[in-house]
Amino acid sequence: MELTTQELAAKEPAENGRPAETPRFWQQQVGSRTARGRVRLRTLSNLRWLAIAGQSIALFLVYFGFGYHLPLVKCIAAIATSAFLNLALTLRYPAAHRLTSRDATIYLGYDILQLAALLYLTGGISNPFALMFIAPVVIAAGTLDLGNTLMLAALAFLSICAIAVWHAPLPWSPSEHMELPPLYQAGIWSSLVIGIGFTSIYAWRIASENARMSAGLAATQLALEREHRLSAIGALATAAAHELGTPLGTIAVVARELERALPQGSPEYDDARLLREQAERCRAILTKLSRPEEAMLDEAQRLPLGALLDDIAAPYRGEDVEIAIELSEDNPPPEPQVWRVPELMHGLGNIIENAADFARTKVSVHLRWDENWLRVSVEDDGPGFSPEIFERIGEPYTTSRPGHHAVAETEIAPEDDLAKHEGMGLGFFIAKTLIERMGGSLTAGNLESGGARVSAVWPRGAIDGEAPVRLGSP
Repeated sequence: MELTTQELAAKEPAENGRPAETPRFWQQQVGSRTARGRVRLRTLSNLRWLAIAGQSIALFLVYFGFGYHLPLVKCIAAIATSAFLNLALTLRYPAAHRLTSRDATIYLGYDILQLAALLYLTGGISNPFALMFIAPVVIAAGTLDLGNTLMLAALAFLSICAIAVWHAPLPWSPSEHMELPPLYQAGIWSSLVIGIGFTSIYAWRIASENARMSAGLAATQLALEREHRLSAIGALATAAAHELGTPLGTIAVVARELERALPQGSPEYDDARLLREQAERCRAILTKLSRPEEAMLDEAQRLPLGALLDDIAAPYRGEDVEIAIELSEDNPPPEPQVWRVPELMHGLGNIIENAADFARTKVSVHLRWDENWLRVSVEDDGPGFSPEIFERIGEPYTTSRPGHHAVAETEIAPEDDLAKHEGMGLGFFIAKTLIERMGGSLTAGNLESGGARVSAVWPRGAIDGEAPVRLGSP
């Protein structure tokens, strides 16, 4: 069993043991938030200005302050080239211009080559500032996709290898000769390579996790906003039915009196009868809109817990799967009265919907409570959670669907790739987020007899208090 979101128009199929489908609307919305490589030019430009300032200070301090010999003109030319390039880009593009992943890779690749050129002129990896190779790679790991990050890491690695073999002498006092032992230089080379590898992998993993979490929270907010809109529509329909009922009743009464006053068979009599029939038809439609079950869409409504779960489960009952609401005999009276809020409806709706999708014949919803706690457990007789994703349940974008492994395990897909994916593994994350933000907790596991169990637990005061707990409430 895997948890999914409720689709307004249609419910997309899901695969056993894998996260179910996420609506395409959400894919487009979330995809735009998770695309990597869209870093602002100003951000990289400011970092380059900072690097240029640091390189200039170090260069003049060594040459004029310490009096060490180095190829000053060539070093100044390398620094000036970066300055002119940065100035040209600043003048060419607006401050808010965002670089594509390709452009950002070229930008950072130049920084690596410029640093390699400076280090070649000033001692190679023996120069203490060789550590700065880490900076462009770490920036790439935090902003670009995995492929471009690996390209820049490879470029940094090749640059380190090149200046380890070919380089000018390390700037030093003219009266002394400074030459590090080969073994020590090998240690420096190893530390640079390991440092670049470790820091870049760490930065990339952290950035990917943050991006996935942000995207999942954005999808949660979209789901909640949709539920609020549905609630508002239901409340509006109920209000419309109430307000229009009286004038339509008046029209029907007047039309009926005209029927009595007019001779049968006359055109006027037929018109009055038609008017009365259409008024009664409108009243019948409004009566359906104002039925109690439809009026439940009002957010302020409080219902018994069993009635609320029965209401949530109603859309997912079919001929093939039975959904049973079971109250424990040990529950102390009275039955909790809970608020019918979109957060609760959507969170529990996700759980029940997916249990029905993966169940073979039956879904059992067990309700238990005491003076302090309230528990809702949804069990099905399906295949249960697949082992490959069981340890990552609750994380956004967890999926084992073929063709989506890279998205689940390593990275957030770019915007153009997200549009092609149909399963994004957001359902359980959304349900978990909504329930936890209402003061509850969500756990999942497999039954020994087969099937899956998802349990939601709340403190009594969080769900059946005098006022509903809403998303974001303390």
